[in-house]
Amino acid sequence: MRRFLHAKAGAGLMAAMMACATSGGQTPQTGPISAPKPQPSGTQPVPTIPGTAAHALESSDLEAFFDGILPLQLERSDVAGASVLVMKDGQVLLKKGYGYADVKSKKPVNPNSTIFRLASISKLFTWVSVMQLEEQGKLNLDTDINRYLDFPIRPAFDKPITLRNLMTHTGGFEDTSTNIILTDPKKAVSLRDYLIQNQPMRIYPPGQIPAYSNYGVGLASYIVQRASGEPFEKYVQEHIFGPLDMTHSSFDQPLSKALASLPSEGYRGDTTKHPVGFEIFNPVGAGGISSSAADMGRFGAALLNGGALDGRQILKPETLALMWTPQFQVSNQLPPICMGFYQVWRNNLRWIGHEGDLIAFHSLFFVEPTQKLVLFVSYNSAGGGGKPRPEIIDFFTDRYFPGAPKQEFLKTFPADMREIAGTYQSTRREDTTKAAISNLGEQLTVTVDKDGVLHVQNFHDLRGHDIRWRAIGKDLWQAEEDQQRIFAIRDGSGRIVRTAGDFAGVQMQRVRWFENGRLVLALGGCSLAVLTLVLIAPLVRFWQRMFLRKRPRPAPQPGTIWLTFAPRMAALIWTFMLGSIAIFFLVRGDDLLPPTPAWFKWLAAVNWVTGAALMMSLFAVIAAIRIGRRPSLRRITKLKFSLVALACVLLSWIAVHWNLIGPAHRL
Repeated sequence: MRRFLHAKAGAGLMAAMMACATSGGQTPQTGPISAPKPQPSGTQPVPTIPGTAAHALESSDLEAFFDGILPLQLERSDVAGASVLVMKDGQVLLKKGYGYADVKSKKPVNPNSTIFRLASISKLFTWVSVMQLEEQGKLNLDTDINRYLDFPIRPAFDKPITLRNLMTHTGGFEDTSTNIILTDPKKAVSLRDYLIQNQPMRIYPPGQIPAYSNYGVGLASYIVQRASGEPFEKYVQEHIFGPLDMTHSSFDQPLSKALASLPSEGYRGDTTKHPVGFEIFNPVGAGGISSSAADMGRFGAALLNGGALDGRQILKPETLALMWTPQFQVSNQLPPICMGFYQVWRNNLRWIGHEGDLIAFHSLFFVEPTQKLVLFVSYNSAGGGGKPRPEIIDFFTDRYFPGAPKQEFLKTFPADMREIAGTYQSTRREDTTKAAISNLGEQLTVTVDKDGVLHVQNFHDLRGHDIRWRAIGKDLWQAEEDQQRIFAIRDGSGRIVRTAGDFAGVQMQRVRWFENGRLVLALGGCSLAVLTLVLIAPLVRFWQRMFLRKRPRPAPQPGTIWLTFAPRMAALIWTFMLGSIAIFFLVRGDDLLPPTPAWFKWLAAVNWVTGAALMMSLFAVIAAIRIGRRPSLRRITKLKFSLVALACVLLSWIAVHWNLIGPAHRL
């Protein structure tokens, strides 16, 4: 479940490590990307490093390239099928399906009619809708969004949230997961009800710290609905899909009867097992789109033609140019996020678009305005969310537009840059919900070796090798054999507090020492081990009485007493509860869908059991204090009571600090 919830959001959550430099290595020129004018114009070749040669970007070479890589990806990553489209200068160069839309019936993928679920690529249509209404004067990007809503966004930080904040994922919301994906349409709720029932807390001031937010985009889609007077799904159909003749696209969940037979099945992790079913994504504007490769080509063509296609205009060229202007960028050395679109830099190209992830479907949609390119790929199985997708954009760019900018690494490593070493967690996380405890297992450790090379835990290249990051400027690192970058963000006192990377929608935040996952999990594990021994001891004594009857019964030595009721009961409750939770997730694991209100009764039970554990822990501490004051007792007895009390205290702190006990409806 958590694999989905924190899967790559766009260019990727985990690739979102680091950055905030204002000087350093060479990068593509900064500034806005201009939306192309409707009139045709020539393109300029991208300069290449001497010795490299670009393949001709033509249909025959493209088909050979994708015929070579896609079947291999499907086999290696257990993906049922994929749909691909490449366009240049408004012409389709490749449009092809690979593998199966339905493994059981051997139904092949048809790029014209097979509908894939594109998840977060939906956001681009939400933002286009917002800008259409902004053109009409119905919306203002810098007005408090409460003005457009019929329910309040809770105040925080004495600063309102604006549509521009939502577009750049700087609204300050924590992440939320309840009801985000359903497969039973009967359990679906309206967009308004979803937003009211699942409003997350605000944990950052607006406009300052990016924290990728589906909820924020959902608010924007509801604002579109309110400002236009039409349901969001109908608005997009009437004002984007219809004008662009995107006949195999819809935000309806599930799809209408006319399209119901066209969607590809989606496969969780093993294509020999039953498919997931139609994933209903909430909120709809953040991930509910269904579309085909052919339709996404029409959308891309309109974007590259100044917002028009076949004489129908969905946006003015100047509006589109504004949408592609950087809005949030911690450093001009890193790709920015624009107005909903984000950039990916490689070989002097500036791809702009979005990626998308559901449980089963993983997709990318990018355009490159200078070269007038459209690149779309979608996979219908969970395996597509690993290596396949980044391989496509990297290998495609390197094959047809080679020439990575030359980079000089610093020969002298600044001593204060070693301060980046530490433990970090994503700014996109759940802080106040019961899922907050999962943050402990998702932290990353950053180290700097004696040669000044930066290492980030679990950051690997496509070969699975650890990435070595070397300094190219003040607080700026680049992968030794690639183009990814990391940058350190310092506070007013010069201390490194966050890092940023190639995806501007998320940063990584330094973890306070007492919230370090390794430390906390080690202490929690040791505490649970101590309490487990408390339960094992009487079982051992029982076994001795049953099977070693000839031996005398063990009796306490003078000054020794057995653990009393409170410590033993605290040990029983903690071990039973934590063990049950661990076994549940180990057995169900990634087969779990994100939580729904059906979970709330079980979470309420966890609250009651945790409350009982906290109460008995208090009594265990009192017992340890009382035992410690009795001079007649042996040290081993006092140590035993003290260890149990300490274990109870540590587990109680973890339970309270990471919301194991708390509102049952907040998950």
